[in-house]
This record gives sequence, C-alpha cells and structure tokens, in this order.
Amino acid sequence: MTAKTIAFQGLPGAYSDLACRAAYPGWTTLPCPSFEAAMAALREGRCELAMLPCENSLAGRVPDIHRLLPESGLFVVGEHFQRVEHCLLAPKGASLATLKRAHSHPMALGQVLNLIRDMALTPVIEADTAGAAAVIAQKNSVEDAAIASELAGEIYGLEILKRNVEDSHDNTTRFYVMSRAASYPPVAAANTVTTFVFRVRSIPAALYKALGGFATNGVNMTKLESYMVGGRFAAAQFLCDVDGHPDSPALKRAFEELEFFSREFRILGAYPAHPYRLEQAAGAD
Repeated sequence: MTAKTIAFQGLPGAYSDLACRAAYPGWTTLPCPSFEAAMAALREGRCELAMLPCENSLAGRVPDIHRLLPESGLFVVGEHFQRVEHCLLAPKGASLATLKRAHSHPMALGQVLNLIRDMALTPVIEADTAGAAAVIAQKNSVEDAAIASELAGEIYGLEILKRNVEDSHDNTTRFYVMSRAASYPPVAAANTVTTFVFRVRSIPAALYKALGGFATNGVNMTKLESYMVGGRFAAAQFLCDVDGHPDSPALKRAFEELEFFSREFRILGAYPAHPYRLEQAAGAD
C-alpha cells in the first residue's frame, strides 16, 4: 500500500484535492476520474485513504456516493468539512462583460445560481470543477469561464475575475475519509460519530419502530437519508449518522432494536467528530 497517499475524484485543484491537502498536509494526493476509481485505488493499495464528498450545505447530498459506499467494502474512518470558496476563472483578455457561459460541476453550478442569474450566463456542465478550469484554459475563449477554486486557477493559468461567487458564504462540503480497514476510537472517547446503513422490514410502521430505540436510549441522530436500491421503488435503504460509539451501552441497545425491525444493517465506520461539527452544534444550542 502506498503510504501517505490519499485519493480523490477529480483533477488537481478540485475541491476534493483541497480537502485532502487541508486534512492531511504533506500527503501525496492521487487524482481519479470517478468516485468508483478512487475507491478502486484504495482497495488495490495504490493509496492509504480516500477523500469522498457526501453532502454540501447548499446543494445537498452528492449523487452516487450513498449508493457506492455500502457495496465498496471500505470503511469510514474520519470526516472533513471544507469551506468552498468559488472563483470565476477565465483566460487572459476576458472580462465580466465578455462572458456568456459558466462551466463547472453540477454541484458547483447549483451553488452559484445568483451569479448565473445576475450575469445572464448559460451554465455548462463539466465532470468536475478543476476539469472545468482545464477546459476553459484549452478553449481560451473570452466568452467562457469556469467556477472553480483559486488553486485550479493557478494550476491551469487562468485569471480570477471574481472571488467568493458562491450564493452563501457558509458554503461547506462534508467529506467521508475512507480506509480499507475499520478503525474505531476508544469507547470512552468523547464526540464519536457512527455511520451505518439499514433497510427496514416490509411491515406497518417499521421505520418508526426501528428508530424508536435511538429516542428511548438518548442517542442523537444527525443524519437520516433514504434512497432507492436495486431499481425498486419499494426498496429504500437508509444512511445514518449518530452521535456515539457502536460499543457504548446506549448505542448498542439502539442497534439491537434497529436490527429487530431491519432486513439489513451494517456499520460503515466510527470516527472522531470534526471540529466544524462541534462548532455548529454549539452554535445551534
């Protein structure tokens, strides 16, 4: 296995690349063309970890990640929150007045709707933000710009026409840090987050009953998302985050009750809560 190498989806300069550099300074980042490729690189030992985005504070969950994680054979060993600061990047000679199109990843385009509306730009979908910057550098058209990071602008030789063009200055993406092996914090460690997936049995009020154990045992659930599996509209799978360690008495009891009403149940990982999560929780109290 390649030590101190972390994989991400996208080209150099993507926000996932920035997240890797921020969370693991000094590590080598490994660009991959897709989420599947990043997971494969980890499984095959070409890297030690993988950084995969799961949700954004403006655009919601990242497509495909929830579908891919349960079957990946990998484990969540950490989380990272990355502040997203979009720049409007264009070739030399372009100006705000010459632009007609904005290129970027769909998630990024969804985070700059005000800019697109106010400048009457046509959004153009690209594979990722850094890839959009590479496309704009190659096109070298004063009518086309990329929505990407400052780092992407530096890498691909583009000029910053406007900084912080995101709709909200609280724009933040959350990432799962993945590993080939599970690595739980000590049971007594404070501020542990546990991520798991489950499917309920096809009986009345199954979801209500399955989640009842978390309430009666005082377990705080911070994330509950459903999505279709196997192409069946009746087969919803749930991805959850809760506060607590899987081996703590309260969470063990909650999981026992969950399993009773579930067809499938699997823990994907337990890891220390990121400081950003704790700051957000303190501010909400």
